[in-house]
Amino acid sequence: MNRPPAMSSIPAPSSTVSVHGQDPEPHAEVAPGEIAVGVVIGRASEYFDFFVYGIASALVFPRVFFPFAEPLQATLYSFAVFALAFVSRPLGTALFMRIQDRWSRGTKLTAALFLLGTATAGIAFLPGYARLGMAAVVLLALFRLAQGVALGGSWDGLPSLLALNAPKHRRGWYAMLGQLGAPVGFIVAAALFAFVYSSLSTDDFYAWGWRYPFFAAFAINVVALFARLRLVVTHEYEQQMGERELEPVPLAELVREKGKHVLIGAFAPLASYALFHIVTIFPLSWILLFSQQSVAGFLMVQVAGGFLAIGGVLASGVIADRFGRVPTLGALALAIAMFSGFAPTLLGGGDVAQDVFILVGFVLLGLSYGQSSGAVTRNFGARYRYTGAAVTSDLAWLIGAAFAPLVALWLCANFGLAYLGAYLLSGALSTLAALLANRWFKQREARRSL
Repeated sequence: MNRPPAMSSIPAPSSTVSVHGQDPEPHAEVAPGEIAVGVVIGRASEYFDFFVYGIASALVFPRVFFPFAEPLQATLYSFAVFALAFVSRPLGTALFMRIQDRWSRGTKLTAALFLLGTATAGIAFLPGYARLGMAAVVLLALFRLAQGVALGGSWDGLPSLLALNAPKHRRGWYAMLGQLGAPVGFIVAAALFAFVYSSLSTDDFYAWGWRYPFFAAFAINVVALFARLRLVVTHEYEQQMGERELEPVPLAELVREKGKHVLIGAFAPLASYALFHIVTIFPLSWILLFSQQSVAGFLMVQVAGGFLAIGGVLASGVIADRFGRVPTLGALALAIAMFSGFAPTLLGGGDVAQDVFILVGFVLLGLSYGQSSGAVTRNFGARYRYTGAAVTSDLAWLIGAAFAPLVALWLCANFGLAYLGAYLLSGALSTLAALLANRWFKQREARRSL
């Protein structure tokens, strides 16, 4: 069967003959559709692994690894370990950039995903505090640090290549494709935990049932590794990356030449990143500690929210192509700021109100997260875009999301739910400030060029 022309990634070689009597090497291209498939597969597998750990950090680890503490304190300890991956992620980016420089992109990706799979499998087999004592906590923290290093190293440049290869009038649409991985990964992880939790007795779930999602994450990472390698090691892909100058640069040079853009890029998506864990990980801990809702039932409400988020991500692509990516990001930061005023009342208002909080929050998350990645990365130019995109993403996750469950739970448990709204508002204001700074710098550079 002939392959459809629309998906052809390599144009037919030209019949033109060079003056030396040899056929010139054809210009190889990778179609945006094929890049998009690689992006979605890679991000969905990473986010599934990410949310398996995140849900377990609220639902499982306080009881399995911190039984010596009161439930609230145990959850705070668990969220502190959860944050370690975001702390180590920039280190992983720097380390694996060096590996790519020394060997190859394929070697880097293989090593990173092998480390991620090893850490995930290690958590799946890790005995709890009852058997190992504090050694179990230390090993959990080390595995979590390893996950962060691996996630930093798994940057393959596909989102940047997709953005550069996308038609100019559809860049918003293609930019959101990679972001679909987040709600897809969350839906699968939350549904799997809901199924296992509702199918087993409480004792069986905490004894061994919680480990199955981690086994599934390991298997999915293996499949995703081969799917991504099938694309990134091809000659066409490597040639495109070289032509687009999507190669690592020294971090010191990046900071020296593009430091202000790194800072802007790190703060620009914070409205979305602050909301990210506030509607996924934090509310599960709140329900467990301060509500009578069924855990499995609440997880299924979150699954429904994940489907709404998919719709929001898709809609963000259409909206951004109509009005522009930066204006869309700014408008949604304002929407999240408005939502922050209602969030405390909804989360503290009973089962129905809590469900409304989740569903509305997921809609806003999909709309904002769909355009949060790379909205200002064009500021880096060709040479610095590859490394700049990775570093700004790492910093944004560290600043905006790493400690969100920990800080939100501590503030709300000790001072009231009003602080949840304050936390969301701070993220929205950070995004607006970054976008205004980006506009000011652009205007100043335009005046200098006159």
